[in-house]
This record gives sequence, C-alpha cells and structure tokens, in this order.
Amino acid sequence: MASMHKKAITLGENYNQHQDVTLYQGNCIELLQQIPSNSVQLVVTSPPYNIGKEYEKKQRLHAYLDFQQEVIEACYRILKPQGSICWQTGNYVESGAIVPLDIRLYPIFEALGMKMRNRIIWRYGHGLHASKRFSGRYETISWFTKSDDYFFNLDPVRVPQKYPNKKHFKGNKKGALSCHPLGKNPEDVWDIPNVKNNHIEKTEHPCQFPVGLIERLVLAMTAENDLVVDPFVGVGTSALAALLHNRRSAGADIEPKYLAIAKKRIALLAQGKLKTRPMNKPVYEPKQQVKSSAFFATYGGASLT
Repeated sequence: MASMHKKAITLGENYNQHQDVTLYQGNCIELLQQIPSNSVQLVVTSPPYNIGKEYEKKQRLHAYLDFQQEVIEACYRILKPQGSICWQTGNYVESGAIVPLDIRLYPIFEALGMKMRNRIIWRYGHGLHASKRFSGRYETISWFTKSDDYFFNLDPVRVPQKYPNKKHFKGNKKGALSCHPLGKNPEDVWDIPNVKNNHIEKTEHPCQFPVGLIERLVLAMTAENDLVVDPFVGVGTSALAALLHNRRSAGADIEPKYLAIAKKRIALLAQGKLKTRPMNKPVYEPKQQVKSSAFFATYGGASLT
C-alpha cells in the first residue's frame, strides 16, 4: 500500500526540537546526549543482537550487556514520566546454545525503577531452519514504563472482533452487543510477517523492522507531535512509523549506507509514494491442496479408531 501522507518533512543530522526527524550518523550515546531530559514519549528500538551481523562486532556477552546498560540508562534520562521504552530483542547464540536477551536485560530496567507492562511476542513465519533444535520463529518486545502514570491509548490499535455480533444473553444489557464497537485488544502475541526478500518494504538491511509492528506501538503509546526515539534506527522504520502518524522522530546509526536508505524512504513518504504493509493486514494463508498419498490410498476417509 502506498502512503497518502504527502507533506513537507524537515530533517536534520543533529537534534533540534523544531524539526520532524533527526538522523544522526555515529554512536547513539552522542545523539542521546543532545536530547533534553524528560522530553521523549517513546523509545522504541531493536538493538544489535551480538550475533556478528555486518553492522556489529561480536563481543563477549558481559561487554555487550554493559553497552546495552549504558544506552538504556541514557534513554531513561530523556524519557518523560508518562513515557515508555520498547526494547525488541531475540537470542544471543553461543556454541549452539541460545541466551534470551530480554531476560538478561530485564535487571537493567528493573534497577532503574521501571515496570514491565507487557512482554510482547512477535511471531513471524519465516527464518533460518535449525537442524539441532526447533526453528526460531518469534522475538520479544519488552515494554517498560517510567512510572505508573503512563500514557496508553488502546483504541487506535484495536483489531476486528472474532465474534462482532455477539450479544449479552441476560441481565440489564440482554440483547445489546457485548463486544467493543471499535474492535478488540490485539493481545500480547502479534502475528506480523518479518521483512524478507519478497516483502514490500524490503531494503538491503539484513534485520529490518516491519513498519506495522512499530505503528502499533507508536499509536498506543504516543500522541500527535510527541517525540519517538530509536537509538539504533537502521533504515528508518521507526521514523517512518512516527511520521506516518504526525509524531516527531530522532534516531542514530553508525552505518552511513543505512541512513542514506532511511532518507530515501522518508523522501518517498513525503511524496506519498512509500509502500508499506498495512498494520492490521491478516497474514496470508495459502490454500491447502489435498494430494494423493499412500496413506490416503490405503485408508481413504476411514476412521482409524
């Protein structure tokens, strides 16, 4: 689906509260130091997983966690009291054994006094095939808030009801619809395709967010004109999700080629030409064709009990 956004977007390389988007080339700590304390409504990111991708140098796990702690503490400083941090991670792999990064990172958030509101499971249908364990097909989004007085708006992210015409069967509301007219809560397991080769949003980045995944977080946890920050912005997916809904964005990346792609995508958005997968589009389910087999040839439709 092509965006109908079409508006002038102001972009800068250093943070300025009056511009729509900041794309900083360099260490994210340098960008975060430019942003005033208590000014950001949402931090959403997918940090490197320390698995040796082209944009990261693999470190020992304790060194990786030390760096993540530095970034998380810097994000906490800039976060508003009503704000949220969404940290999307997968697994660190060492000699065939997996280490769930969200579990290792949880104590960092806890030590800052933050509270986890959800551990969202992002399930996707495609990935590498394992031969010595079950193939991984999910990652997690850890949602933390800075206080109990946090912003959350469910209505913009509601999904269609499973039983839209269900009614109360007794009591004062008998006969009235029992479900919410705007749809149901999307719950905490999200089935959203990851960005692989045939995805409409695909760029050359090897681990790219789908825009729809971040849109849901932006719409639920921010209001218009709020600031959304991504310390590891990559090809700008979080910036696009923010800009699509009239939020401001700031992000950093050490790779100039990814920031160049992000700028091109933002330019397409400004022209109304950016193609994205709709946020709540159902996952494609291929029609199953029953083929003949020795089993069916032998047993047909007969019961085996």
